[in-house]
Amino acid sequence: MRGRSTEQERIGRLLADGRRGNSGALLLHGEAGIGKSALLDWAAGQAGDARVLRVEGIESEMELAYGGLHQLFLPVLDLVDGLPPAQAAALRAVFGLTADEVRDSFTVGLAVLTMLSEAAADGPLLCLVDDAQWVDQPSVDMLTFAARRLRAEGVVMLFAVRDGAPGATVKGLPGLLVEGLDRTAAAELLTGLPPYAADRVLEEAGGNPLALIELSAALTPAQRAGRLGPLALPETAAALRGRIQDGFLEQVGRLPEAARLVLLVAAADDTGSLGTVLEAARELGADVEDLEPAERAGLVVLSGELVRFRHPLVRYAAYRSAPLARRIAAHRALAGALGEAGQPHRRAWHLAAAATGPDEGVAEELERVAEWAGNRQAMASASAAYERAAQLTADRDLRARRLVQAARKAADAGQDERCGSLADQVPLPLADQEVAADFARARAVVELGYRSPAAAARILLDSADATGAAHPGATASLLVDAVHAAYSGGDAALMAEVAARAPELPVLAVPALLFGGDAPDVPGALAALRPLVAATDATGTGSAGAGADAPGVMERLMTGIHCLLAGDHPTARRVALGAVAHCRDQGISGWLPTTLDLLVRTELALGRHEEATARATEALRLAEYYDLAHRASHLRAALALPAAVRGEEEQVRALTEEALGYARPRGVGRAAADALWARGLLELGLGRAQAALDELAAARQEIGHPLLCLPLLPDLVEAAVRAGRPERAAQAAGVLDECAGALVRRALGEMAARCRALTGTDGSAEEHFTAALALHGNDNGDGNGNGEGNANTDGDGDGNAFDRARTALLYGEWLRRLRRQLDAREQLRAALDGFEALGARPWAERARSELGAAGGETVLTTRQDGPISLLSPQEREVVRLAATGASNREIAAQLFLSPRTVGHHLYRAFPKLGIGSRTELAALLAA
Repeated sequence: MRGRSTEQERIGRLLADGRRGNSGALLLHGEAGIGKSALLDWAAGQAGDARVLRVEGIESEMELAYGGLHQLFLPVLDLVDGLPPAQAAALRAVFGLTADEVRDSFTVGLAVLTMLSEAAADGPLLCLVDDAQWVDQPSVDMLTFAARRLRAEGVVMLFAVRDGAPGATVKGLPGLLVEGLDRTAAAELLTGLPPYAADRVLEEAGGNPLALIELSAALTPAQRAGRLGPLALPETAAALRGRIQDGFLEQVGRLPEAARLVLLVAAADDTGSLGTVLEAARELGADVEDLEPAERAGLVVLSGELVRFRHPLVRYAAYRSAPLARRIAAHRALAGALGEAGQPHRRAWHLAAAATGPDEGVAEELERVAEWAGNRQAMASASAAYERAAQLTADRDLRARRLVQAARKAADAGQDERCGSLADQVPLPLADQEVAADFARARAVVELGYRSPAAAARILLDSADATGAAHPGATASLLVDAVHAAYSGGDAALMAEVAARAPELPVLAVPALLFGGDAPDVPGALAALRPLVAATDATGTGSAGAGADAPGVMERLMTGIHCLLAGDHPTARRVALGAVAHCRDQGISGWLPTTLDLLVRTELALGRHEEATARATEALRLAEYYDLAHRASHLRAALALPAAVRGEEEQVRALTEEALGYARPRGVGRAAADALWARGLLELGLGRAQAALDELAAARQEIGHPLLCLPLLPDLVEAAVRAGRPERAAQAAGVLDECAGALVRRALGEMAARCRALTGTDGSAEEHFTAALALHGNDNGDGNGNGEGNANTDGDGDGNAFDRARTALLYGEWLRRLRRQLDAREQLRAALDGFEALGARPWAERARSELGAAGGETVLTTRQDGPISLLSPQEREVVRLAATGASNREIAAQLFLSPRTVGHHLYRAFPKLGIGSRTELAALLAA
C-alpha cells in the first residue's frame, strides 16, 4: 500500500471508531485499477477481530434484484430468523426463499439495518461493497439506506465505485477520491525492471497501480531485458483502461484452453458458488483440476465453496477474451445448473444473455422475473427485465407493451431520465389504447420531471381524449394525473379544463366546482370532497386487503391537495400521512418525495415548522437521490418558508434562488410562488415592508387564482398596510374574507378577522382583533400548532401557534398606538413568548422592541419546554415513543433506525432529562 497514507488514515479512523462502538460509511471512487479494491483488502486486513462481510459487483448480473444483498449476507443468513417477523419475511421474500410479495421496500431497508446491527452484536462489523456500480440497484439502495442510518452499532461500511462506469448509483454517502500514485511511490512497484523499461511503464500507467503491475507483468523476457521496445503496443497513445485490459488479456491468454473455459464460466456466473461453476463447466467438458493453472497464476482465489477473481478486470478479461459462441454456451450451461438448483430468476437472465435474436419463451420468463421483482419493490430490476424482454420480442405490439412497462417501472423507481429513454424506443403508433395510456403517462413523467407541467398535462389530456369511453378506467386515471400536473404548474384554468372532461368523477368534481364556471361552487366542492376523504380513511395505507377499488397514490395526493384548497388542514395532514405510508407500503419510492411534499404543506399550514423542516429535508434528499429536479424545486421552496420564519436570510436566498432558477423557465408556477412567498415572509419579518410587498405580489401573480394563493394573502395584506398601500391591502383582504366565508374554516376565519382589523377603521379594529384571538383561543399552546384533541370552535384542530403570535403582535402594536400601554403589554408579551418558543427570531425582536416601547420587561425569555428543549429532534422522537412503552425494536421500526441507535439516543437523552430509566419518561413528558 505504497503512497496511500491519506486513504489509510481515513479508513483507519473509521475502523477505530467501529471498535469503539460507533458506525460510519465511506464511498471510495476513482478510475479503474486505481487501487480501490486494494484499499478494501487492506481494510479487511486491519479489521482484527471484526467480522467482515463482502460483496463484489458483477457487470453481467447487475439486473438480478437483491443478488448483491444475498451475496453479502450469505455468511450470516441464520440471523434472519432473529429479526422481527415482518422484517424476516421481507428478507426471505427478496432472497427468493419464499414466494411472498414485499409490499413495503422500507421494511426491506429496515431489515438490512437490523441485520447489520445484529451481525455486529458480538463485536465490530466491516462491510465491504466492491465495484458497487455493478451491484444491482435494489441492493445498493437498501445498503445505502442502512449506511445513512447507522449510528452506534459498531458497523463500518466501505463502498468502492468506478467513476464514469454505467450501472448502479451510490448516493448520499461521504466520498473519498482515490487518485494515482506519485512517481516515487509508483517506481517502488517496478522493482527488477531496467530503467528504460521502467520509465516507459511509468509513463504509460500514469500512476495507476493496477496498470503498473499488469503492464509490467505482461512484458516478455526480451522486453524486460530492454532489448526491444518495452511494450508491444501501438506508438499512438491508447486509453489507459484499454492498456490495463491488454495486460489481463495477456495473462489469461497464457492459460491452457480448459482453464480459460472454467474461468469463462466463473466470469459469467454471479453467485461465486464453486459448485455452480463446476456443474456448468462439466457440461462444457472442463472440471475442477482445470482451475489449477489460474489459481497458480493468482488470477482467482478458491475456497471449499467459493471462487473469487483477484480483480474485477480479470473477470472482464476472462469473459471478453472468449469467442461469442463460447460465451453463449457458458450462459446456457449456467442456466441449466441454476434451473436444477431452483433459481429460476437467475436462470432467466442467463437464457437472455445466451439469446442471439427474438425468443418469446425467454421473453416470457423475463416478464415473470419483472413481475417477481416488482412484487418485491425492486422497481429498477423490474424495469430492466421488461426492457430485456422487449428486446427479445418479435411481435411489434407486444414489444411496445413491454417497453412501456419498463418505462413505467423506471418512473416508479425514480429513474425519470431512463423512463424517457425507454419511452423513446416504443414503436408508434400504438394499437392498444390501454398501452397508449400507459405510454402517455411515461412521457408525462419525463415532461413533468424535467420540462413543463402544462405540457405534461396536455399529453395526458390528449391521451384521455383518444382513449375515450372504451376504456373508462384508463381515461379517468389519465385525467387525474393531468389535473395534478396542472396543479403543480399553478394553472387553475388548465385544472378546470381537465376536470370538465369528467366532472362526475369525485376526484375531478372538486376542481371542476372550484375552478370551473364564473364563480367557485364551494358547498358543492366540499360535498364532493367528503367521499374522497372517507375512501382514504377506510383503506388506510392501501395495503393488502384494501380491495381493487382502494385509492392509489394519485387519488390520495389529489384528495390531500383538495383538502388544503378547502382549508381543512388537519384532514389534509391525515390524508398526506396515508399517501406517504401508501408509497412506502407499495414500494413506489419515485413518488415518495411528492407525497412527502404534500405532508410538508400540511405541516406548514398547521404552523408545525420544525416538523415541516424535517419532512422537507428528508424529501429533498430523496428527490436529489433520484434526480427529480422538478420535485426538488418545490421542496426547496417549502424549506425556505420555515427558514424565513426563523430569519435565516442566507439560507432563504440560497434555497429560493435555486428553486426559482428551475421553476420560472419551465412554468412551475406553484414552486415559483412558494419561493417568492418565502422571500416576502422573510422581508416582512425583517421589517422591510415594501420589499415584502413586491415579493408577495409577484408570488400572487405566478398562480393568480384566489384559492391557489390563499395562504399568502394574510402576509400580502400586512405588507401592503405597512408599506402604506391600503388599497392593495383592502383588495387582498376582501378576497380572503370572501373565501373564508365560503369555506367556513376556523384558521381562515382567524386570518380574515385579522386582516379586517388591519384594513378597517380604528373603531372596528378591536372587535376584529378579539374575534381573531377568540378563534385561536382553544389552541393547546404547545408551541407546535398541533392542536389535536382540543375543543376548537369548529372541531378541526388546525391551530397555528405562529399565526396566533402574529395576531397578538399586531393587536399589541395597535393598542400601543392608542396609548393603552397595559393592554398592549399583555398582547406583546404573549407574542414574544410565542415567537421565542418557535425560534422566530426576527418576529421576536419586533415584539421585544414593541414591548419595550410599551414599558414592558424585555429581558430574554426562555422556552417553556423544560429539559425537553435540550434534546435533538431525533432524541425527542425516540424519547416520545419510549414514553409510550414501545421497545427499542418497535421504535427502530417506526423511525427507520437500528435498535442499537435507538438505545444510543436514549443513553444520551437520559442525562439531559435528569432521569435514569425509561419508566420515568411518561411522568416527565406529562409534566
